[in-house]
Amino acid sequence: MNLFVNDIPIRILKDGEKPEQGHYNLQINAVDEPITKAKLINHVWINKAGTRDLDTVFDLLNSKVPINLLSLVITVEDYQAFKEYLKSKFKIIQAAGGLIKKKDKFLMIYRMKKWDLPKGKKESGEKYKQTAVREVEEECNVKVKLGNKVCTTWHTYTMNKNSMLKKTKWYNMTLVDDSQSKPSTEEDIEELRWMTQKEVYHALENSYNSIRFVFEEYYNSEKAYN
Repeated sequence: MNLFVNDIPIRILKDGEKPEQGHYNLQINAVDEPITKAKLINHVWINKAGTRDLDTVFDLLNSKVPINLLSLVITVEDYQAFKEYLKSKFKIIQAAGGLIKKKDKFLMIYRMKKWDLPKGKKESGEKYKQTAVREVEEECNVKVKLGNKVCTTWHTYTMNKNSMLKKTKWYNMTLVDDSQSKPSTEEDIEELRWMTQKEVYHALENSYNSIRFVFEEYYNSEKAYN
């Protein structure tokens, strides 16, 4: 499960799984030692975590005191129970979006002073794939052909003082027609821009970690395919 809390990437692994060597600088065994703010620095792996440890982590991440955590991996003893407990703490929003490609360029949108990818909420009765295509076409006024799923992200936010957890399925898409393309100002999109891989790299410096993750998953899948 790929979770983003206050844009901090949190990866949740099943019992026995662990992050690759070099992807963390501190390991915490939740059974033997407490999880404190002082330990959550840079890249951390918490092993043998339970639901109570999840509450501790969320309290620390949502505190008003700045935290120096860059990424977190949590290995849990009961993955399904942990996931259900996490979901019970939020109102779940389902969404889908797309990574659209035209030859060697990708379509990015500029919204809320950040570079982003087009996405939107799933309507009643829709399948995720249908949502992804509809939202991309509505937000950018383009026509696309749906490809494979890239990944799923979960991210938390607050709306009207309610804790929300958005599940977004991301799909690879190829452009069919962008002759009428324009940003949907109703969705606060200021600009559409086709970017090379190098330009995407620089745009991601002013984006979200969840969007960076989508591109990383896409590039990894392309390497595996080739």
